[in-house]
Amino acid sequence: MNLSLPETVLIIILAAAVLIQLAYYWLLFTRLAFYRLTDNTKTNTPPVSVVLVARNEYVNLKKNLPMILEQDYDEFEVVVVNHISDDETVELLEDLEKKYQRLKVVNITQDLNFFKGKKFPLSIGIKSAANELLLLTDADCWPESKQWISSMVQNYTAGKQVVLGYGPYRKEKGLVNLFIRYDTFWVAVQYLSYALAGIPYMGVGRNLSYTRSLFFENKGFTAHYRVASGDDDLFIGQVANKRNTGVALSPESFVYSDPEKSFRAWFRQKQRHLTTGKFYKPKIKFLLGLFSLSQLLFYALLVTLLFISEAYYILAGLFLLRFISQMIVQKKAGDLLKEKQLLIISPLLEVFYILLMLILFIRSIFVKHMQWK
Repeated sequence: MNLSLPETVLIIILAAAVLIQLAYYWLLFTRLAFYRLTDNTKTNTPPVSVVLVARNEYVNLKKNLPMILEQDYDEFEVVVVNHISDDETVELLEDLEKKYQRLKVVNITQDLNFFKGKKFPLSIGIKSAANELLLLTDADCWPESKQWISSMVQNYTAGKQVVLGYGPYRKEKGLVNLFIRYDTFWVAVQYLSYALAGIPYMGVGRNLSYTRSLFFENKGFTAHYRVASGDDDLFIGQVANKRNTGVALSPESFVYSDPEKSFRAWFRQKQRHLTTGKFYKPKIKFLLGLFSLSQLLFYALLVTLLFISEAYYILAGLFLLRFISQMIVQKKAGDLLKEKQLLIISPLLEVFYILLMLILFIRSIFVKHMQWK
Protein backbone atom coordinates (compact mmCIF):
# COMPACT_ATOMS: atom_id res chain seq x y z
CA MET A 1 0.00 0.00 0.00
CA ASN A 2 1.50 3.28 -1.13
CA LEU A 3 0.57 6.25 1.06
CA SER A 4 1.08 9.84 0.05
CA LEU A 5 2.93 12.20 2.36
CA PRO A 6 -0.27 13.96 3.53
CA GLU A 7 -1.90 10.59 4.27
CA THR A 8 1.15 9.43 6.21
CA VAL A 9 1.26 12.62 8.30
CA LEU A 10 -2.46 12.44 9.11
CA ILE A 11 -2.24 8.77 10.07
CA ILE A 12 0.70 9.50 12.37
CA ILE A 13 -1.27 12.31 14.05
CA LEU A 14 -4.29 10.01 14.34
CA ALA A 15 -2.16 7.30 15.93
CA ALA A 16 -0.75 9.85 18.39
CA ALA A 17 -4.30 10.92 19.32
CA VAL A 18 -5.24 7.28 19.90
CA LEU A 19 -2.19 6.72 22.10
CA ILE A 20 -3.08 9.77 24.18
CA GLN A 21 -6.66 8.49 24.54
CA LEU A 22 -5.40 5.06 25.58
CA ALA A 23 -3.14 6.64 28.19
CA TYR A 24 -6.12 8.45 29.73
CA TYR A 25 -8.34 5.37 29.65
CA TRP A 26 -5.83 2.86 31.02
CA LEU A 27 -3.67 5.00 33.30
CA LEU A 28 -6.29 7.39 34.67
CA PHE A 29 -9.91 6.33 34.18
CA THR A 30 -9.25 2.73 35.24
CA ARG A 31 -8.61 4.05 38.75
CA LEU A 32 -12.35 4.65 38.98
CA ALA A 33 -13.52 1.86 36.68
CA PHE A 34 -11.73 -0.88 38.66
CA TYR A 35 -12.21 0.71 42.09
CA ARG A 36 -13.17 -1.82 44.76
CA LEU A 37 -15.76 -0.78 47.29
CA THR A 38 -14.94 -1.52 50.91
CA ASP A 39 -17.25 -2.38 53.79
CA ASN A 40 -19.16 0.78 54.75
CA THR A 41 -20.23 -0.15 58.26
CA LYS A 42 -20.68 2.59 60.84
CA THR A 43 -17.29 2.95 62.47
CA ASN A 44 -16.89 6.71 62.25
CA THR A 45 -19.85 8.83 63.40
CA PRO A 46 -18.74 12.39 64.25
CA PRO A 47 -21.34 15.19 64.33
CA VAL A 48 -22.26 16.51 60.87
CA SER A 49 -23.83 19.73 59.60
CA VAL A 50 -25.75 19.35 56.34
CA VAL A 51 -25.89 22.75 54.61
CA LEU A 52 -28.05 23.76 51.66
CA VAL A 53 -29.18 27.03 50.10
CA ALA A 54 -32.70 27.56 48.79
CA ARG A 55 -34.24 30.37 46.78
CA ASN A 56 -37.90 29.97 45.88
CA GLU A 57 -37.61 26.21 46.31
CA TYR A 58 -40.90 25.50 48.10
CA VAL A 59 -41.79 22.48 45.95
CA ASN A 60 -38.35 20.89 46.14
CA LEU A 61 -37.95 21.51 49.87
CA LYS A 62 -41.33 20.01 50.62
CA LYS A 63 -40.39 16.88 48.67
CA ASN A 64 -36.71 16.45 49.50
CA LEU A 65 -35.95 18.04 52.87
CA PRO A 66 -37.71 15.34 54.96
CA MET A 67 -35.51 12.68 53.32
CA ILE A 68 -32.45 14.59 54.52
CA LEU A 69 -33.85 15.25 57.99
CA GLU A 70 -34.74 11.57 58.47
CA GLN A 71 -31.27 10.17 57.81
CA ASP A 72 -30.15 7.16 59.85
CA TYR A 73 -27.34 8.93 61.68
CA ASP A 74 -26.91 9.70 65.36
CA GLU A 75 -25.81 13.32 65.55
CA PHE A 76 -26.43 15.80 62.74
CA GLU A 77 -28.17 19.07 61.96
CA VAL A 78 -29.56 20.44 58.71
CA VAL A 79 -28.89 24.12 58.04
CA VAL A 80 -31.17 25.61 55.38
CA VAL A 81 -30.33 29.10 54.16
CA ASN A 82 -33.46 30.74 52.81
CA HIS A 83 -32.01 33.18 50.28
CA ILE A 84 -34.46 36.01 49.54
CA SER A 85 -37.35 33.68 48.71
CA ASP A 86 -40.68 35.28 47.83
CA ASP A 87 -42.73 32.08 47.52
CA GLU A 88 -44.05 29.96 50.41
CA THR A 89 -40.58 28.76 51.46
CA VAL A 90 -40.61 30.73 54.73
CA GLU A 91 -43.91 29.23 55.89
CA LEU A 92 -42.82 25.71 54.91
CA LEU A 93 -39.56 25.99 56.84
CA GLU A 94 -41.35 27.34 59.88
CA ASP A 95 -43.65 24.30 59.87
CA LEU A 96 -40.75 21.90 59.41
CA GLU A 97 -38.81 23.51 62.26
CA LYS A 98 -41.69 22.61 64.59
CA LYS A 99 -41.58 18.99 63.45
CA TYR A 100 -37.80 18.44 63.20
CA GLN A 101 -35.47 19.56 65.98
CA ARG A 102 -32.48 18.95 63.71
CA LEU A 103 -33.52 21.73 61.32
CA LYS A 104 -31.89 25.16 61.61
CA VAL A 105 -33.18 27.91 59.30
CA VAL A 106 -31.20 31.01 58.38
CA ASN A 107 -33.14 33.72 56.54
CA ILE A 108 -31.33 36.19 54.27
CA THR A 109 -33.38 39.17 53.14
CA GLN A 110 -30.82 40.96 50.97
CA ASP A 111 -27.59 40.31 49.05
CA LEU A 112 -24.17 41.82 49.42
CA ASN A 113 -23.18 43.63 46.24
CA PHE A 114 -19.62 42.32 46.12
CA PHE A 115 -20.52 38.60 46.48
CA LYS A 116 -21.97 37.00 43.37
CA GLY A 117 -24.29 34.02 43.09
CA LYS A 118 -24.62 31.25 45.64
CA LYS A 119 -21.40 31.90 47.53
CA PHE A 120 -22.72 34.52 49.96
CA PRO A 121 -25.70 32.50 51.27
CA LEU A 122 -23.61 29.32 51.36
CA SER A 123 -20.93 31.10 53.39
CA ILE A 124 -23.61 32.25 55.84
CA GLY A 125 -24.85 28.68 56.13
CA ILE A 126 -21.36 27.36 56.83
CA LYS A 127 -20.78 30.07 59.41
CA SER A 128 -24.05 29.10 61.10
CA ALA A 129 -23.15 25.38 61.18
CA ALA A 130 -22.38 23.97 64.61
CA ASN A 131 -20.24 20.99 63.56
CA GLU A 132 -16.80 20.55 62.03
CA LEU A 133 -17.85 18.18 59.27
CA LEU A 134 -19.91 19.87 56.56
CA LEU A 135 -22.03 18.01 54.01
CA LEU A 136 -23.33 20.16 51.17
CA THR A 137 -26.23 19.57 48.82
CA ASP A 138 -28.99 21.51 47.00
CA ALA A 139 -32.70 21.96 47.56
CA ASP A 140 -33.56 20.00 44.41
CA CYS A 141 -31.56 16.96 45.53
CA TRP A 142 -32.47 13.87 47.54
CA PRO A 143 -30.24 11.14 48.99
CA GLU A 144 -30.38 7.65 47.56
CA SER A 145 -30.76 6.11 51.00
CA LYS A 146 -30.99 6.87 54.71
CA GLN A 147 -27.29 5.95 54.90
CA TRP A 148 -26.16 8.97 52.85
CA ILE A 149 -24.54 10.86 55.73
CA SER A 150 -22.95 7.72 57.11
CA SER A 151 -21.62 6.65 53.69
CA MET A 152 -20.01 10.03 53.08
CA VAL A 153 -18.51 10.29 56.58
CA GLN A 154 -16.85 6.86 56.42
CA ASN A 155 -14.39 8.31 53.92
CA TYR A 156 -12.93 10.69 56.50
CA THR A 157 -9.95 8.50 57.22
CA ALA A 158 -6.76 9.85 58.78
CA GLY A 159 -5.75 13.22 57.35
CA LYS A 160 -8.81 13.65 55.10
CA GLN A 161 -10.54 17.04 55.03
CA VAL A 162 -12.47 16.72 51.76
CA VAL A 163 -14.79 14.00 50.46
CA LEU A 164 -16.08 14.11 46.89
CA GLY A 165 -19.43 12.48 46.20
CA TYR A 166 -21.44 11.63 43.10
CA GLY A 167 -24.62 13.48 42.14
CA PRO A 168 -26.39 11.75 39.22
CA TYR A 169 -29.66 12.83 37.63
CA ARG A 170 -32.83 10.78 37.71
CA LYS A 171 -33.48 8.58 34.71
CA GLU A 172 -36.42 9.75 32.58
CA LYS A 173 -37.61 9.20 29.03
CA GLY A 174 -36.23 11.20 26.13
CA LEU A 175 -32.97 12.15 24.43
CA VAL A 176 -32.46 15.27 26.57
CA ASN A 177 -32.42 13.19 29.73
CA LEU A 178 -30.10 10.64 28.13
CA PHE A 179 -27.64 13.32 27.11
CA ILE A 180 -27.73 15.08 30.50
CA ARG A 181 -26.99 11.82 32.28
CA TYR A 182 -24.18 11.06 29.84
CA ASP A 183 -22.61 14.46 30.50
CA THR A 184 -22.93 14.03 34.27
CA PHE A 185 -21.45 10.54 34.10
CA TRP A 186 -18.37 11.57 32.11
CA VAL A 187 -17.75 14.65 34.24
CA ALA A 188 -17.80 12.33 37.25
CA VAL A 189 -15.51 9.78 35.59
CA GLN A 190 -12.97 12.53 35.12
CA TYR A 191 -13.04 14.36 38.46
CA LEU A 192 -13.30 11.14 40.50
CA SER A 193 -10.49 9.47 38.51
CA TYR A 194 -8.27 12.49 38.94
CA ALA A 195 -8.99 12.52 42.67
CA LEU A 196 -8.11 8.82 42.95
CA ALA A 197 -4.88 9.61 41.08
CA GLY A 198 -4.04 12.25 43.68
CA ILE A 199 -4.98 15.25 41.50
CA PRO A 200 -8.36 16.48 42.84
CA TYR A 201 -9.59 19.54 40.97
CA MET A 202 -13.36 19.76 41.50
CA GLY A 203 -16.44 18.39 43.19
CA VAL A 204 -20.16 18.91 42.67
CA GLY A 205 -22.17 21.04 45.09
CA ARG A 206 -25.01 18.52 44.97
CA ASN A 207 -22.94 16.07 47.02
CA LEU A 208 -19.78 17.43 48.58
CA SER A 209 -18.18 17.40 52.01
CA TYR A 210 -15.31 19.21 53.67
CA THR A 211 -14.37 20.46 57.11
CA ARG A 212 -15.47 23.78 58.49
CA SER A 213 -11.92 24.60 59.60
CA LEU A 214 -10.60 24.03 56.05
CA PHE A 215 -13.17 26.49 54.75
CA PHE A 216 -12.17 29.24 57.17
CA GLU A 217 -8.42 28.56 57.01
CA ASN A 218 -8.64 29.28 53.27
CA LYS A 219 -10.87 32.36 53.77
CA GLY A 220 -13.85 30.68 52.17
CA PHE A 221 -14.68 31.80 48.66
CA THR A 222 -12.82 35.13 48.77
CA ALA A 223 -10.15 33.95 46.30
CA HIS A 224 -12.78 33.84 43.54
CA TYR A 225 -15.69 35.83 44.96
CA ARG A 226 -16.14 37.79 41.74
CA VAL A 227 -17.04 34.60 39.85
CA ALA A 228 -20.75 33.77 40.13
CA SER A 229 -20.26 29.98 40.18
CA GLY A 230 -17.33 27.94 41.45
CA ASP A 231 -18.42 27.31 45.04
CA ASP A 232 -17.69 23.64 44.34
CA ASP A 233 -15.06 23.30 41.58
CA LEU A 234 -12.96 26.43 42.18
CA PHE A 235 -12.99 25.99 45.94
CA ILE A 236 -12.06 22.30 45.75
CA GLY A 237 -9.37 23.11 43.19
CA GLN A 238 -7.98 25.62 45.69
CA VAL A 239 -7.98 23.50 48.88
CA ALA A 240 -7.92 19.82 47.86
CA ASN A 241 -4.75 17.80 47.43
CA LYS A 242 -3.51 14.21 47.28
CA ARG A 243 -3.30 13.82 51.06
CA ASN A 244 -6.50 15.48 52.26
CA THR A 245 -9.07 14.24 49.71
CA GLY A 246 -11.18 11.10 49.61
CA VAL A 247 -14.00 9.91 47.38
CA ALA A 248 -17.36 8.33 48.24
CA LEU A 249 -18.42 5.69 45.71
CA SER A 250 -20.89 3.54 47.60
CA PRO A 251 -24.38 3.70 46.02
CA GLU A 252 -25.74 4.70 49.44
CA SER A 253 -23.70 7.91 49.16
CA PHE A 254 -25.29 9.05 45.88
CA VAL A 255 -27.53 12.11 45.79
CA TYR A 256 -30.01 12.40 42.92
CA SER A 257 -31.53 15.44 41.22
CA ASP A 258 -34.27 16.13 38.70
CA PRO A 259 -32.66 17.06 35.36
CA GLU A 260 -33.58 20.01 33.20
CA LYS A 261 -36.55 19.27 30.95
CA SER A 262 -35.35 21.07 27.84
CA PHE A 263 -32.07 21.13 25.98
CA ARG A 264 -32.01 24.94 26.06
CA ALA A 265 -32.28 25.03 29.86
CA TRP A 266 -29.51 22.46 30.23
CA PHE A 267 -27.35 24.34 27.71
CA ARG A 268 -27.60 27.52 29.79
CA GLN A 269 -26.80 25.62 32.97
CA LYS A 270 -23.78 23.98 31.36
CA GLN A 271 -22.61 27.31 29.97
CA ARG A 272 -22.66 28.80 33.46
CA HIS A 273 -20.62 25.90 34.81
CA LEU A 274 -18.02 26.12 32.05
CA THR A 275 -17.33 29.80 32.69
CA THR A 276 -15.33 28.70 35.73
CA GLY A 277 -13.01 26.49 33.66
CA LYS A 278 -10.79 29.41 32.69
CA PHE A 279 -9.92 29.83 36.38
CA TYR A 280 -8.63 26.27 36.87
CA LYS A 281 -4.96 25.70 37.59
CA PRO A 282 -2.76 25.55 34.44
CA LYS A 283 -1.92 21.89 35.03
CA ILE A 284 -5.59 20.91 35.19
CA LYS A 285 -6.51 23.00 32.14
CA PHE A 286 -3.71 21.29 30.21
CA LEU A 287 -4.74 17.76 31.21
CA LEU A 288 -8.44 18.31 30.55
CA GLY A 289 -7.69 20.16 27.33
CA LEU A 290 -5.34 17.47 26.05
CA PHE A 291 -7.98 14.78 26.51
CA SER A 292 -10.63 16.86 24.73
CA LEU A 293 -8.25 17.79 21.92
CA SER A 294 -7.24 14.16 21.38
CA GLN A 295 -10.96 13.21 21.20
CA LEU A 296 -11.62 15.90 18.62
CA LEU A 297 -8.56 14.99 16.55
CA PHE A 298 -9.45 11.31 16.63
CA TYR A 299 -12.87 11.77 15.07
CA ALA A 300 -11.90 14.59 12.72
CA LEU A 301 -8.90 12.72 11.31
CA LEU A 302 -10.71 9.38 11.16
CA VAL A 303 -13.52 10.83 9.06
CA THR A 304 -11.08 12.74 6.84
CA LEU A 305 -8.91 9.68 6.18
CA LEU A 306 -11.92 7.52 5.36
CA PHE A 307 -12.55 9.86 2.44
CA ILE A 308 -9.00 10.41 1.20
CA SER A 309 -7.14 7.21 2.09
CA GLU A 310 -7.43 3.51 1.39
CA ALA A 311 -5.51 2.51 4.51
CA TYR A 312 -8.65 0.90 5.89
CA TYR A 313 -6.87 -1.79 7.90
CA ILE A 314 -4.81 0.79 9.77
CA LEU A 315 -7.84 2.97 10.40
CA ALA A 316 -9.93 0.01 11.54
CA GLY A 317 -7.17 -1.14 13.87
CA LEU A 318 -6.79 2.28 15.51
CA PHE A 319 -10.55 2.68 15.83
CA LEU A 320 -11.05 -0.76 17.40
CA LEU A 321 -8.12 -0.32 19.78
CA ARG A 322 -9.65 2.86 21.17
CA PHE A 323 -13.25 1.62 21.00
CA ILE A 324 -12.58 -1.59 22.94
CA SER A 325 -10.62 0.30 25.60
CA GLN A 326 -13.38 2.88 25.90
CA MET A 327 -16.12 0.26 26.23
CA ILE A 328 -14.25 -1.72 28.89
CA VAL A 329 -13.61 1.35 31.02
CA GLN A 330 -17.09 2.77 30.53
CA LYS A 331 -18.74 -0.58 31.30
CA LYS A 332 -16.88 -0.92 34.59
CA ALA A 333 -17.36 2.74 35.56
CA GLY A 334 -21.03 2.58 34.56
CA ASP A 335 -21.56 -0.44 36.79
CA LEU A 336 -19.92 1.35 39.71
CA LEU A 337 -21.89 4.57 39.25
CA LYS A 338 -25.16 2.80 38.38
CA GLU A 339 -25.27 4.16 34.81
CA LYS A 340 -25.35 0.90 32.85
CA GLN A 341 -27.99 2.10 30.38
CA LEU A 342 -25.61 4.59 28.75
CA LEU A 343 -23.19 2.00 27.35
CA ILE A 344 -24.93 0.95 24.13
CA ILE A 345 -25.65 4.43 22.80
CA SER A 346 -22.51 6.07 24.20
CA PRO A 347 -20.52 6.16 20.89
CA LEU A 348 -23.22 8.31 19.28
CA LEU A 349 -23.55 10.47 22.38
CA GLU A 350 -19.79 10.99 22.46
CA VAL A 351 -19.65 12.47 18.95
CA PHE A 352 -22.47 14.89 19.70
CA TYR A 353 -20.96 15.66 23.09
CA ILE A 354 -17.56 16.57 21.62
CA LEU A 355 -19.10 18.99 19.14
CA LEU A 356 -21.30 20.58 21.78
CA MET A 357 -18.44 20.98 24.25
CA LEU A 358 -16.43 22.70 21.54
CA ILE A 359 -19.26 25.18 21.01
CA LEU A 360 -19.68 25.72 24.74
CA PHE A 361 -15.94 26.21 25.21
CA ILE A 362 -15.81 28.88 22.53
CA ARG A 363 -18.87 30.60 23.99
CA SER A 364 -17.48 30.45 27.53
CA ILE A 365 -14.53 32.59 26.46
CA PHE A 366 -16.81 35.44 25.54
CA VAL A 367 -20.01 34.98 27.57
CA LYS A 368 -20.60 37.17 30.60
CA HIS A 369 -20.71 35.35 33.92
CA MET A 370 -24.27 34.26 34.72
CA GLN A 371 -25.86 34.72 38.14
CA TRP A 372 -27.02 31.88 40.34
CA LYS A 373 -30.77 31.82 40.72
